[in-house]
Parts: sequence; structure tokens; C-alpha cells
Amino acid sequence: MPKRKRQQFAEIETFSNVLHLPFGEKDFALFGNWSLHFGNENPVVLELGCGKGEYTVGLAQKYPDKNFIGVDIKGNRIWRGAKTAIEKKMKNVAFLRTMIDGIASAFGKKEVSEIWITFPDPQPKKENKRLTAQIFLERYKSILQKNGIIHLKTDSRELYDYTLGVISKNKHELIDSSCNLYAEQGRDEVKSIQTYYEEKFLKQEKKIAYIKFR
Repeated sequence: MPKRKRQQFAEIETFSNVLHLPFGEKDFALFGNWSLHFGNENPVVLELGCGKGEYTVGLAQKYPDKNFIGVDIKGNRIWRGAKTAIEKKMKNVAFLRTMIDGIASAFGKKEVSEIWITFPDPQPKKENKRLTAQIFLERYKSILQKNGIIHLKTDSRELYDYTLGVISKNKHELIDSSCNLYAEQGRDEVKSIQTYYEEKFLKQEKKIAYIKFR
């Protein structure tokens, strides 16, 4: 392991805004009690597969009346966002190191108000690994409040079309969609924050797709 990565792993263990839930563990201290971590009852919003956490941090800056949790298994990725949040003294940001497969072990029933899925691996050969597969949507349903919103941003037209199919087949409510987000007017809230990959893809003139549903 490179020295820098070792240093990041060591430092992240000292961060109060980073929590770890090993896959399969059932007795997570904050299960159903995230309000204790944040010290308030504000809505909880997740970013799944948050990477470096820039989207989580960006949302938290824009919406100080909500609590944001970036979820990713890679600690060296989370390190950047967690450190930024600490440096900026942001109290409405946390990060959770865990597998998304076990997300229902981290949050209580109806504890989450909204979920963002930003540029996930489209998993072209493994449908059930896609974060918008129905098997995952069922997991999200157990933690989302009634009428809780799910957002997807992706550069994969295949994942975009697949997700629209899942929404239709399983009778979810499609609220908004665009196969070329930045070619259309409006949706400034969705465009105002960009992930590292989103900026990269836009420079490459790739089309960014967006779906909002529940």
C-alpha cells in the first residue's frame, strides 16, 4: 500500500465524522439514531457510492438545514470529503464506510428522506449489482420515508434506460428525467453541484443523464 494511502487510512480513524459498519454487522450503534450523531432532527440525505465526497459536501453547504451522509466502502476516497468537512467546521456532514448491499443495517425504518446516486458503476454485465436494480430499490424502500425521493446522475445511457425500465416495470413514480441534462434549461439545483467525475465527463463532452423518482 502506498505511503500516502496508509497515512489517509490512519488519519481517517481519528475523524469524528467518519463511521464504519462492517458488512453483516447487525448491532450498529446509530441504527435508527442518526439524530444523536448530528444533534438534531433535521432530514437525513444519503449519497450512495460517494467517492471523494465532494457532492455530499456540496449539498451540505447548500442545505444547512439538512444532514448529509456519504456512503462508500473505500476509506481513502472518503478521506478527502471528510477532511474538507472538518476543515470547514461543517456539522451536517458525515461519512459511512460500508457496503451498500447492507444499507438497511445502518438506518432505521423511514429514517432517510432522500437518496442521491451519483455516477455509479453501470455494471453492464451484472444487472443485480446496479444500484438502481429493483433488489437495491427494495433495500432503499425500507429506510426511506413515505414519498422519499431517489436521484440518479449518470454518464451511462445504458444505465439511464435500464433505470427508466425498472421504474416503469415496478410502478415507481417518475418525477423527472433527462437523457442530456446540460443541453436543457432549468434544473439549476441539480446542475449547481458537480462531482469530480461529472466535471471530467463534461470536459469530454459526454452527455449527463438525470432521473428523479420515488
